[in-house]
Amino acid sequence: MKYSPAQLEKIEQFAQLYTKPSEIAIYLDVPEEEFKADIASEGHPARKAYIRGKLSQKLEIRKQMATLARVGSPAAIEMSEKALLDMEDDE
Repeated sequence: MKYSPAQLEKIEQFAQLYTKPSEIAIYLDVPEEEFKADIASEGHPARKAYIRGKLSQKLEIRKQMATLARVGSPAAIEMSEKALLDMEDDE
């Protein structure tokens, strides 16, 4: 399916707010299965918008985790170490 720039912006905004794909589809008034297929298709503009939205929240959470780790939070330190290992696994 082809999405307008306004729809792609909405997809990104909703993904930033942890909105489920089925709920985004309802808001956009598109078939749920079609929307889910679009965000599962590599290179599809809807997928890129959805992932950008999710990624922006992940980055904010990681910033907070790094801040907490620097001030000595044991849980944040452990999560930071795991994140670093995950990075190395993906290299």
